[in-house]
Amino acid sequence: MADLEEIAKIVDDAARYATAIPQLSETGYDLTLEEAYEVQALSLARRYERGEHQVGVKMGFTSRAKMVQMGLEEMIWGRLTNTMLIEDGGEIDLADYVHPRVEPEVCFLLKRPLEGIVSPAQALEAVEAVAPALEIIDSRYENFKFNLPDVVADNTSTSSYVVGPWCRPDLEIDNLGMVMTFDGEPVQIGSSAAVLGHPARALAGAARLVAEAGGRLEAGWVVMAGGATAAEALTPGVRVRLEAEKMGRVNFSVKAA
Repeated sequence: MADLEEIAKIVDDAARYATAIPQLSETGYDLTLEEAYEVQALSLARRYERGEHQVGVKMGFTSRAKMVQMGLEEMIWGRLTNTMLIEDGGEIDLADYVHPRVEPEVCFLLKRPLEGIVSPAQALEAVEAVAPALEIIDSRYENFKFNLPDVVADNTSTSSYVVGPWCRPDLEIDNLGMVMTFDGEPVQIGSSAAVLGHPARALAGAARLVAEAGGRLEAGWVVMAGGATAAEALTPGVRVRLEAEKMGRVNFSVKAA
């Protein structure tokens, strides 16, 4: 029987100190998906003990193409804390990450709790605002190699996120053009429709999956709906910007070497 507290310390330390670790499944920790979520909760509990608090959740594998590629039938989710938020227009240091990559997303702000099985339309009724966002994902595994339980245990590669201007909740977000640029040059062009056909489906999925784990989405929380395009690796000195149709722009920069 794997010592889940021990594994939680391993993945927490890897994220805390930006240190690469071997793939869990190749070092004797062959977790089930259920155990991986337990490890995720235990590792985040360590962060809460250090003074952080949960402010939302992020969804992963919300692209149908990605699901097929990974042989999955379900999304995955991770927890967001207050220290993960980067100010719009702010700067990050690559020394704080292991394998940082960035992807464009839609972010929801909840005005009331959301729990259990709800339709996308019902999920949207709980939304106070929507915004363009950039998620900086960072797998802590050596050589960017991992299986599904590994990535879930590692809080689904959650690292940092940047949120742009909040927009009205009734904005049509089912098929908005999204262009992510590095130093003004497009590196990814996509649509919000890549997120399960409509980002609201990811929000409904978040409510269901978190409820299955015994929790709920709380008022005031944010929910990152998942990548609308493939993620791009970050390099020193680059300025990242997302232009999202009807929603506006959001950006950050990476400290030069």
